[in-house]
Amino acid sequence: MERVRIFDTTLRDGEQSPGFSMNPEEKLQMARQLARLQVDVIEAGFPIASPGDFEAVRLVAREVRGPIIAALARAHKTDVETAARALEGAERPRIHTFIATSPIHMEHKLRKSPAEVLEMAAKAVELARRYVDDVEFSAEDATRSDPDFLVQIFTAAAEAGATTLNVPDTVGYATPEEYAALIRYLRERIPGVERLTISVHTHDDLGMATANALAAIEAGARQVEGTINGIGERAGNCALEEVVMALHTRQDRLPFQTGIETTQIYPTSRLLVALTGVDVQPNKAIVGANAFAHEAGIHQDGVLKERSTYEIMTPQSIGLPQNRLVLGKHSGRHAVRVRLEELGFHLDAEELERVYQRFLEVADRKKSITDADLAALAGAEGRPLEEQVELVHFQVSTGTGMDPVASVRIRRGEEILRGAARGDGPIDALYRAIDQVLGVEVELVHYQLQATGEGRDALGQVTVRLRPRVNSGAPGGEEEGAVEGASATPSLPEVMGHGSSTDILEASARAYVQAINRLLAGDPRSRTPVEEVV
Repeated sequence: MERVRIFDTTLRDGEQSPGFSMNPEEKLQMARQLARLQVDVIEAGFPIASPGDFEAVRLVAREVRGPIIAALARAHKTDVETAARALEGAERPRIHTFIATSPIHMEHKLRKSPAEVLEMAAKAVELARRYVDDVEFSAEDATRSDPDFLVQIFTAAAEAGATTLNVPDTVGYATPEEYAALIRYLRERIPGVERLTISVHTHDDLGMATANALAAIEAGARQVEGTINGIGERAGNCALEEVVMALHTRQDRLPFQTGIETTQIYPTSRLLVALTGVDVQPNKAIVGANAFAHEAGIHQDGVLKERSTYEIMTPQSIGLPQNRLVLGKHSGRHAVRVRLEELGFHLDAEELERVYQRFLEVADRKKSITDADLAALAGAEGRPLEEQVELVHFQVSTGTGMDPVASVRIRRGEEILRGAARGDGPIDALYRAIDQVLGVEVELVHYQLQATGEGRDALGQVTVRLRPRVNSGAPGGEEEGAVEGASATPSLPEVMGHGSSTDILEASARAYVQAINRLLAGDPRSRTPVEEVV
């Protein structure tokens, strides 16, 4: 069977979507799990976008072995050189350079002629080849581009040294039939295509990302780009777990193989949820909570008699075991560690101890700890963070007809700080009190609360994103060396905090204080929008 490469862009295209940003350490943790999943390529980020993104790519390139580590760069000298610097420690580096090729993008965004775009593409690839042997070139918005111009620019990129040519459906515009036809058209006309890898990058704006990717494979594409859980710009990217399991399950119609270790799919999905605080919808294919659930009586009867009546794949095939350890307050560290590893969390001794102590606190309030509870605790507590401030105690008074009042005690160094504040609600009062005590001025960009289980003792998981509060006239300015037509105004640094508890006020306070610690430590979010890319 022919091999299809899996190119994961969770840390780049997925992470740049609203609500999914990760700091360098979180990206490294995710990259290590992607290596266990055995993806072929990890696109670690867009180094020119921000110092945080540069550091994330540098960290992943230095620490992760096995997969190719790719960095994105526009067809611009500064971008390519920055990507090369970020990749210096990589075992198998790849520079992924791109430029838009559709008439609408060339005219309105780049404000370049086709001839200028062609020249920029060739020069960028040629420059990239001075730094690395592995160069990928993408024609942004390829599915709305003139096919003959695509042949020209891909030919020029290949002659300049690109070995992978990517045909992105950047805005999710194509249908499977026309996408497959475009891939065949390019394969028939690009000289020496048999020595090149044709790649596809699909978006889900019309709900056809996976279908388009599979159609392209049948038409000759041998690399698929996508993300875990299908996260990404707008409606998201092609969900890699869907493509992989479609190839795995339908060998009769899709006789292709990947190098993916499918039993790592579910742990990878859950790790991403824990790091970002954003869960997948219950009916999500492959990794959703209901993907292997059966409620209808006729379905339950059929599955009990013969599983294949209503299950075309087993939960075990994606790493979702049927028989699990039941964890509670009498469970030891070993059982907790084993289950965490099954869920994709590989913690060192210090991180495990931190999670285990929180596990015991929660277990005293709950009869049993679910996988979702454990993942939430690991996501909130597992990553080491040098705390400058610690929440020692809080109390909130609220009720009908009264303004909520919160009082807090916070340790900062050797000093205990005390304060109180009123708010529009109990959480607002709590956050105002923390701000007042610490003397910080921050803006709450995002607040999310979700229950990780069922019943009254469900664990509440809170995710917050904060950024410094500044005057509306804060300096911005153009990014140095920005491509003409690109929006390059840097965003304010954002930090994320996670907190888990059966008490949602405690979870909220934990998340807020963790975010403030990151802000005080100068841990900016890694995403600064440069332009909507590939």
